[in-house]
This record gives sequence, C-alpha cells and structure tokens, in this order.
Amino acid sequence: MNPLIFQSDFGRADGAVSAMYGVAYSVCRDLKISDLTHEIPQYDIWEASYRLIQTVSYWPEGAVFVSVVDPGVGSTRRSIVARTEGGQYVVTPDNGTLTHIKKLCGITEARVIDETVNRLPGSGESYTFHGRDIYAYTGARLASGIIDFEGVGPQVPVDSVVEIPFEPARLQENEVSGTIDVLDVRFGSLWTNIPRKLFLQMGVAHGDRIEVIIEKRGHTVYRTSLIYAHSFADAFIGEALVYVNSLDFMAVAINQGNFARAYNVGTGLSWRITMRKSTLNR
Repeated sequence: MNPLIFQSDFGRADGAVSAMYGVAYSVCRDLKISDLTHEIPQYDIWEASYRLIQTVSYWPEGAVFVSVVDPGVGSTRRSIVARTEGGQYVVTPDNGTLTHIKKLCGITEARVIDETVNRLPGSGESYTFHGRDIYAYTGARLASGIIDFEGVGPQVPVDSVVEIPFEPARLQENEVSGTIDVLDVRFGSLWTNIPRKLFLQMGVAHGDRIEVIIEKRGHTVYRTSLIYAHSFADAFIGEALVYVNSLDFMAVAINQGNFARAYNVGTGLSWRITMRKSTLNR
C-alpha cells in the first residue's frame, strides 16, 4: 500500500475532488490519500508541472501522484504514468505536466494507460472527467497494489513524453539570467529557475548587494540593488531581498510583504530576471 496524492485545477467549490476521492476509496478503502493542491490556475500546465517538482522527490519510493490539469480532455492526447528516478509515479495527461520532472528529476520509464483495463467501470461514454474515470481510478489501483507498473499499459519511450517550452538559466560575463517560474503564492515571492550553484559562480556571498533586473518581453519593469540574505531576518521589514528558496534556487521577496503584488510581476517564459554583483550601495 503506497500513498496516493492528488493535484488538480478543480478547486473545492463543487464535488469534483470528492468524486476522485470516492473512486479511489471504491478501489481500496485502506488507501491513504493526500492533496498536493487543487488551486492550480485553470488550464495552467506550467504551474502543475512546477508544483510536482516542488513536491514529488520528498515522498517515498512508490508514492503515486495523480495530476489533472487537462485542457485537452477528450482529445487525442495520451494518458500516461511516468516513473521518476526516485521511484515515485505520476499519473497524468501527457500534455507537458511532466516537463519539470523530466528535466530536473528524471523519468526512468513511461507507460500509456490501457483504458480497456484501467478505467472506472460504467464510465465508457464519459469524455469530460478523465480525472475521475481514468486517473484517480488508475492511480488507486497502482497505489493499492492491484496492478503493478507493467499493469498500467504499454511502455513508450521516455523521449516521447511531451514537454512544454523550458529555458535553462545561463551565466554569461559575470551575470546570471533566467526566468521567473512560479510564485510562492501565499507570500508573493518570485521563484526563479536560477540554481544556487550557478548564482554562486559569480563570486557572491551573503551580505553582498545584488543588482536585480526584471523584464517582461524585453521591457524592464524592475531594477534595483538588493541584499543577498541568508534568511529573511537579514532584511528589514518591508525590505526586498535575494535568497535561496526551499528547492535550492534563487528567489526574490519582500520581508513580510508581497513582491509580486507590489511590482505587478508575473511568471512564465515572458518574465526574465538577471542578477549580478552590484557596485551600488542601494
């Protein structure tokens, strides 16, 4: 018996999440089900992908994630289960949700779900709620041990798993640049794709001032010098800072404030961030 973890863009306003729970418990009442989140913005495959990489590796081998952000439900996109380098499983539409896992964590094997076996009985004429009828059902069967990974369906090449555009961070001429991948939603911090190890190659240390430039589609929306802080305690309340987030990537925040809201900053490939050691005091 392995943990089963649900993620979706369904929210909690109706019975969709509860229906997925019900299907899983109808497969096996002894399952232990948790939620990653059901507050992914509607249709936002990028954020679904990021929330998985934020979480999956901290769960034990054998844990089964069901991630349903599926704007193409009922189309020809595949339904897939991937096994990560750490031995966890992700059940999801093959629409790019596995991008960060594939790039940063690694996928060892992938299988397309055989719906003739792994589909909720009696749901064959429904094409709009695969989260309930296919993903929750298959995830529960896999987590409970009713099927093993081979029982999911036929193996497909890992290279065939769909990816959405993904640009790695770069270090050039003593400055590092990348994208703002996601927000620390509750606190409005900016989480970048710049790894701490790449950032440190600029020869910076805690307490140094870092010039931060944020651009949207080539237009500068923010530029100033911030302290590179060990923790939020190194900055005054209301002061902006650069720090290392919980995934070992560089982030920007306001101590006890909301950076994204204060400066109207968003996420995705159109939002670029550059950092370099500053010669300015402020």
